[in-house]
Amino acid sequence: MGAILLLATGVVQADDFIVYSPHVLATQSEIELRGYSYSDPRADFNGGRAAELSISHAFTDWWKPEIYLTRYEKEPGGSGRLLGYEFENTFQFTQPGEYWADFGFLASYEHQIVADKQDAFEFGPLVEKTVGRFTHRFNAIWEKQVGAGASGKYEFRYSYSGTYAVSAAFRPGIEAYGRPADHAYQAGPIVAGEWHVPGTTSSLEYRFGVVLGLNAAAPRRTWLAQVEYEFF
Repeated sequence: MGAILLLATGVVQADDFIVYSPHVLATQSEIELRGYSYSDPRADFNGGRAAELSISHAFTDWWKPEIYLTRYEKEPGGSGRLLGYEFENTFQFTQPGEYWADFGFLASYEHQIVADKQDAFEFGPLVEKTVGRFTHRFNAIWEKQVGAGASGKYEFRYSYSGTYAVSAAFRPGIEAYGRPADHAYQAGPIVAGEWHVPGTTSSLEYRFGVVLGLNAAAPRRTWLAQVEYEFF
């Protein structure tokens, strides 16, 4: 619980620990806070944590732009700092149930305000499949640094989420993350859900969990937290 509280006050990139849905709900607005914290005594990971605050609005039934107003990072052995801003776009390509899975695309641009980090462009497909009470999501994301001194390489990461809907408010499951460039692989349990606010068109979503390092190059434990307020 202490690690989760740290997330709310204060990365490597928080996007490394989120599995996006391709679904866009027209005219819906969102306010989201999410982040993570490492639990690992090794110096390469000890004390690392991050958080970010964003707002979004779906202008159509296929496009949802999102602006990250605050992006915070504390690297292992370092002090906390603000990183800059991000403009993210989710595009829904297919209607739910139209094909064997639902497809979308993510495209974002990160602008850094610290001298030792490069601006970056991220993009990749989003896939979701629901069978009965089970929902599976898969993301494949490429990142390319841009600007003076930027690396010419593309870095790749992927993520998976599988949940079982006991009810709308309680969906236990598992998430898995792979970052081949870092040779880091993680997986572990999560719980998520959504509560409708009575008498309104608003709802509150949550997601908490911990992913465990599957190899020595990954943190032993990474605590995840996400809270999102949605309204029309």
